[in-house]
Amino acid sequence: MSIIHTDKAPAAIGPYTQARWAGDCLFISGQIPLNQETERLVEGIEGATHQVMKNLQAILEAAGLSFSDVVKASIFLKNMDDFQAMNTVYASYLDAERLPARETVQVSCLPRNVEVEISMIAYKG
Repeated sequence: MSIIHTDKAPAAIGPYTQARWAGDCLFISGQIPLNQETERLVEGIEGATHQVMKNLQAILEAAGLSFSDVVKASIFLKNMDDFQAMNTVYASYLDAERLPARETVQVSCLPRNVEVEISMIAYKG
């Protein structure tokens, strides 16, 4: 099992990796809206979701994959009232013909008190 790391996405802030291969599956750790270049959090659900998706995209690309290879996504929202705005941005990154399975849940708190965190599983088939 090999580890994926890219400088184009935030480094792990704890005892975990950005992503790890297990066979043909890539498990991507939850990404928060941290802009790697500025080292600042992006606020506002739309901007935050764009930043999370850019972080996920950078990790996928480092592994030689794309959003079309994603088979499962887990979305954690601080406020379910942000669902529609998040969903619109999230959908803009995906191929409507190859949508992943997904769940979205509201949580009471996320790392650094962000509004959204998304993790993914991709399959290289």
